[in-house]
Order: sequence, then structure tokens, then C-alpha cells
Amino acid sequence: MQVTDLELLGVKLIVPTYFEDNRGYSAEAYNHKTLREYGINEHFVVDYICNNEKENTVRGIHFQNNPHPQAKLVRVLQGEVLDFIVDLRKDSPTYKQWISQVISYENRKQLYLPSGYGHAYVTRQPNTVVLYKFDDYYDRNLVRAIRWNDPEIGISWGIETPVLSPNDEHAPFLCDSDMNLSVGEN
Repeated sequence: MQVTDLELLGVKLIVPTYFEDNRGYSAEAYNHKTLREYGINEHFVVDYICNNEKENTVRGIHFQNNPHPQAKLVRVLQGEVLDFIVDLRKDSPTYKQWISQVISYENRKQLYLPSGYGHAYVTRQPNTVVLYKFDDYYDRNLVRAIRWNDPEIGISWGIETPVLSPNDEHAPFLCDSDMNLSVGEN
């Protein structure tokens, strides 16, 4: 595996090694021991899969509040997304800054984001399938979203007409959110 630090503290790009022959390919997509060598110490407890039927589907900006914020490992099993990671830790020097990466079935990249970061993506192909690994369980009382087009964050989505869920379309802006994440939680 190749693991590269990205511009936000603790966020990493992971590219597994693929072995290809006349049958197709095989790869070790996840190895706890190898990832620990790169500072990823979470014990992932849940895999979650999202099927996105339409291109320009936006999911996010999602996170889970304290006391159970979630670290995530994200990869695309089919299709392609432009993935966004937003620093939502109020006491961080990079608070409200975001980065993006194209991750796809074709490029085989994965993204790791520690707890304290918001996550979002826009699909760039129909029938895109995204797989998440979470290090803590879903808690409906702690799950939150920030409005996808919040001007205070200013994500450049590159689309004009997003496909949104009602929850994402009406999520609060950051200034109205009860987000309670901090650097000390990582």
C-alpha cells in the first residue's frame, strides 16, 4: 500500500497494491497492521455502502458529534466521486478548510479521515457505489449535516443542479449547527 499525508492534519490518501493477470486483479484493500504503521490506529467496526443511481448526487457534509465522532475510510466500488473533506474542529488552525480528491473504481484510491472532519461527495457517474468503514457505531442522536453549499465553507462542487436528499437540502448552515467537534477528540 502507498499511504500519503494530505493537506489537512491526519487525512491520508491510500492506494492499495493491485496484482493483475489474465483473470483480472486481486488486492489487499484493508490491512489493520499496515495502516497502523502509517498512524491509522482506529479499529473499524462498521462497513456501510451507498448506491447512487444518478450523476451529480451530493451527499454531505456529514459527521457525527461528540461523544462518538467517527473516523472513516472511504473507497469507491463502482463509478467515480469528487470527494470532499472539511475540517470541522473548532479549535483547529485549519477549521473550515476543505480538500478534495477524485476517488473511483478506476483509480483505486481510498481516503482516510480522522474524527472531527466532515465528509461529502458528488458523483461523477451514474450508479456509483461508495463503501465506508467507520470506527464507531451510528448514533441517530449524534448524526449531523452541514448545508452542502454553505458559503462559510465555500466548497467548489463543479455542478449546477445537484441531486439532494431532503435532509441534505435543508441541513443547517455551519453558523446554525450544534457541531461540537474539537482537535482534542482525535
